[in-house]
Amino acid sequence: MPIGRTSEISTFKGQDRALRADRIGMAGLLLSVLAASGPLMVVAGVMPTTFAVMGIVGQPLLFVILGVVLTLFSFGFAEMTRHVHNAGAFTAYVARGLGGTAGAGASVVALIAYSAMQVGIYGILGFEISGLLATYADVTVAWWIPALAGVVVVGALGWLKIDLNAKVLGVLLLIECAMVIVFDIAAVADPAAEGLSLHAFNPETLTGAGLGTALSFCIAAFVGFEQPAVYAEETSRPQIVVARVTFLVVGLVAVFFSLSSWALSVATGPSDIVETSQKAGPGLLFSLTEARLGTGFTDLLHFFFVTGIFACVLSFHNVVARYAFAMGREGLLPSAFGRTNPSSGAPAHGSLLQSVVSVIVVVAFAVTDDKPHGDPTAPVLQLFTWMGNVGALGIILLLATTSVAVITFFVRRGAARSQAWRIVSSAVACAALTVIIVYAVKDFDVLVGTGPGSALGWILPGIIGAAVVTGVGYGLVLRSAQPEVHARIGLGNQAFQLEKAAASDAAVRVTE
Repeated sequence: MPIGRTSEISTFKGQDRALRADRIGMAGLLLSVLAASGPLMVVAGVMPTTFAVMGIVGQPLLFVILGVVLTLFSFGFAEMTRHVHNAGAFTAYVARGLGGTAGAGASVVALIAYSAMQVGIYGILGFEISGLLATYADVTVAWWIPALAGVVVVGALGWLKIDLNAKVLGVLLLIECAMVIVFDIAAVADPAAEGLSLHAFNPETLTGAGLGTALSFCIAAFVGFEQPAVYAEETSRPQIVVARVTFLVVGLVAVFFSLSSWALSVATGPSDIVETSQKAGPGLLFSLTEARLGTGFTDLLHFFFVTGIFACVLSFHNVVARYAFAMGREGLLPSAFGRTNPSSGAPAHGSLLQSVVSVIVVVAFAVTDDKPHGDPTAPVLQLFTWMGNVGALGIILLLATTSVAVITFFVRRGAARSQAWRIVSSAVACAALTVIIVYAVKDFDVLVGTGPGSALGWILPGIIGAAVVTGVGYGLVLRSAQPEVHARIGLGNQAFQLEKAAASDAAVRVTE
């Protein structure tokens, strides 16, 4: 039977533990990954919060700076994607560069970080749908009901082929981006009293105690650019497509968010953007839009704000499912997670795991919510903000660690001279990312909106610290107790190909 037929997609031990190849092209991969950045969610939520809480007028310049840092990171990262194709991207890269024990640590951090980000998004999804129902249908529904409905729908789509998900994500993303661009044009066409001021790009605006925290907030908006590597096994010509999409995403996100945050400052005036953001909060974009484009367009913007959030949560769900699949395939999770859906080839058990975790977390926050209907405290200020920042911290840590792994990978293989400029760019990116991590941990109470001295200021980042300790400890145990499993970490399907080759050689020797 030809390879690639549905009956060959099973990944029980003894068969190829691989996701179905050539299922997604460059356009589908680009749209799927861009959806994770949640353009409208960032413009409506992250940007006003950064202006208001950190008081940094130069947010547009921050996106440019971070775009440069992540481009430097991507030089080494993209080159690594040409050598390693594995659904557990960070796990594989760290394991190949720093060893299996470090790879085990990276796998646990990745699973926790991406899960936290996805679960957190359900909070704002449920809150916004609840608000839309109350406003336009006069129906009062607790936020956790649409949140749980979202978990079910996303979980169902997680069982389907990536082709369908790419189409869903792509259509929603294009509409979402188009509406933000319409606002940007309207803001530039009708600026505040200060006119088309470029003051927000002045380096002097990047002063003050809130700079480090603002960097942490803004870099979270880029999360998703690293996801092309997760789909390498399912991508046509992964050695070319994955690298191209990575650079495209970094460039597009940096330009899009820089111009959009500048448009917000132009619409209010740079001197008033901080105060206006403090008063309007997440309603800033919608109030500015209504004043320029009318109620009808603003109503549509609210609707596509919700669909954009949905696209974002679906994209993260796909990534979490693939990390769980990679961990199951390599023995870091039970082998059931290393199996795919027989009909679609999707990592079904990983998808189910993430859905179960999401239900548990959403229900936990719902039970503790004693606020009246429409209060954003539990779904937005706690579930969304707490989990989102925990996830962002974990991913920034993975980026910095991967930079070190890239350097080590090429040096150990005698390619230091030929890859010198990529090694240097990775080192610079690692230094910048480490600075952001230090600021994020130091000011985590600001990031999550708790008061100084709050226990949450160390408990929440402690989740990532515990993931590191647990993962590395697990790796050490495997190295001692199950060295054959430890040796497979980061190799993915290649490990099983090597096992089959060794078994075949042994069989030949026996017959001889």
